Amino acid sequence: MKTTFDYLYDTYHQDVYQYIFYLVKNHQAAEDLIQETYIKVLKSHQHFRGESSEKTWLFSIARHTVMDFFRKQQREKNKWFGLFNKEDDWLTVQSTAPLPEEILVLSEEQQLLYAQLDKLTLDQKNVIILRFIQAMSIHDTARILEWTESKVKTTQHRAIKKLQQLMGDNEKG
Repeated sequence: MKTTFDYLYDTYHQDVYQYIFYLVKNHQAAEDLIQETYIKVLKSHQHFRGESSEKTWLFSIARHTVMDFFRKQQREKNKWFGLFNKEDDWLTVQSTAPLPEEILVLSEEQQLLYAQLDKLTLDQKNVIILRFIQAMSIHDTARILEWTESKVKTTQHRAIKKLQQLMGDNEKG
């Protein structure tokens, strides 16, 4: 008999991994973060009140795990920043470049869109990934991000406008 954890893992693992990967753009970091997410799920499942779907709850945990990762990464970056000159700014905590095999399977337009995602704010990127890549509803996206539906709609609108502008600029240039 399958446990609730097995059900959650089997049903949503690929979607949650993809969500995390689109945010961090690094396979190793995504693997570590998905593991952290499921550890948090195991520890807190008894507290799940059913006020949202399990999928929404799971994505919310994944989002918080990624935000913790970004905060930790920023603290580390700030800690080391003082040790280097401004010219040494090429040092980064992680590579954001997709792997070559990932680029090959994407169409030219998808490659361009993938590259433009990094030019959005983190909020805009979250909304685009949840709404269009993960096909979440506005309601579920709002619950995951802990926003109002109105804020999701506004952020989505701005993100689409920004992507259209970036894609148009790229065609001109």
